[in-house]
Amino acid sequence: MNRTFNVARMQLVNKQTFVWVPALVLGGALVINLAVYAILRSSGVPDDTPMYGGGAQAPLWYFAVIGAQALTFTFPFSQAMSVSRREFFAGTLLVALATSAAMAIVFVLGGLIEDATGGWGMNGYFFRLDWLWAAGPLVAGLFYLGLSMLFFLVGFAGATVYKRFGTAVLTIVSLGIVALGVAAMWLIGSLDAWEVVFTRIADAGPTGLTAGVIALSALLAAVSFPVLRRATP
Repeated sequence: MNRTFNVARMQLVNKQTFVWVPALVLGGALVINLAVYAILRSSGVPDDTPMYGGGAQAPLWYFAVIGAQALTFTFPFSQAMSVSRREFFAGTLLVALATSAAMAIVFVLGGLIEDATGGWGMNGYFFRLDWLWAAGPLVAGLFYLGLSMLFFLVGFAGATVYKRFGTAVLTIVSLGIVALGVAAMWLIGSLDAWEVVFTRIADAGPTGLTAGVIALSALLAAVSFPVLRRATP
């Protein structure tokens, strides 16, 4: 366990990857969204029309970059320090979980601020989405935690495949996943089942969607470790 915590500390030596850049991305996206809201209000958008921006996705997408960097930047160094792959995997996921939890807390606090201020006094929302907050701040926080971990693990898994098999296999795997997605959409469309799919998603609600995100994150983690065990620094 001590060696696992040592890996976590090693990952945090470069705080830019896990702390400062995500904070800059989040803060920049928030400022830009608020500026756009102010411009829209001054342009005549009615005050009773709520505004929602997609900028909140930016720091979550960046977690995929963090996941890739967490492997490519520190994995070779960890192996030179005789850290086992299991310890590296556990320590890295521990840091990712802590960072994701911090991001989730920021999103929940931001949502509470927006609720208290009526959307920054402009009826404009960055953190708070009504459909998600319908289940309460706890579910919203768990959703953002799970989503951050999911993006992190996508980047981590991709970097693991790259380290184990190289660029060609990573490209083939990526194209295969895209092809499966397209095939799934074609099958749903050919069965005229889009209404059923959207109804199931709506029926699952925020709680079911959060559970699905967490389950998918766990699946990616389970797939990544066997590949990491055979990856070369």
